[in-house]
Amino acid sequence: MFNSILIVSGKYVRGMAAINRVVGGVAMYLLLVMLAILVYSVVSSNLLGSPSIWVMEMAQFTMAAYYLLGAGYSMQQGAHVRMDFIYERWSPRRRAMVDSVTILFVIFYLGLLVFGGFQGSWYALEYGQRNHSVWGPYMAPIKIVMTTGMLLMLLQTLAELLKDLAKIRGLDLDVRPAVEPSFARLELPADLLQEPMNA
Repeated sequence: MFNSILIVSGKYVRGMAAINRVVGGVAMYLLLVMLAILVYSVVSSNLLGSPSIWVMEMAQFTMAAYYLLGAGYSMQQGAHVRMDFIYERWSPRRRAMVDSVTILFVIFYLGLLVFGGFQGSWYALEYGQRNHSVWGPYMAPIKIVMTTGMLLMLLQTLAELLKDLAKIRGLDLDVRPAVEPSFARLELPADLLQEPMNA
């Protein structure tokens, strides 16, 4: 029974790591999209003399998507800010024990955010909610993206809890399995492996 739980936990941890790695990798390029939007704003306002009403909001939406879609990947990499002047001196097992308690508060908080995000997204879809601005874009797309980012972070947080619980028991749910280089799998013909016969 315990081995089955361990196998399922390991698959979940590795699966979430893979998903957040891909989503985080894609989210990185949203900074370039935001930069392109801001450059377009400068060029259209100063050189062409025709400022665009959508630029600032679109840049804000892109930044929000970048921040929230990359949150799960940041959690996986341990890149979120923490006060670690004492934490770094602890053993990995003690860190895991403390993390497995404090992360429950993070899970609760993220659960509330995801619940509110689902409600807000549903409302925006059902009533065609628009932002109160000159441009007046529909809010459903960015709300769905933001809720997705919060959900991915929540799922990654659950994976971190599973890793901490495994560490407490002296186990390691490795998210980066060793991949042997492709040349290491080459098989030599059997006749090359035989010792040369003396003449």
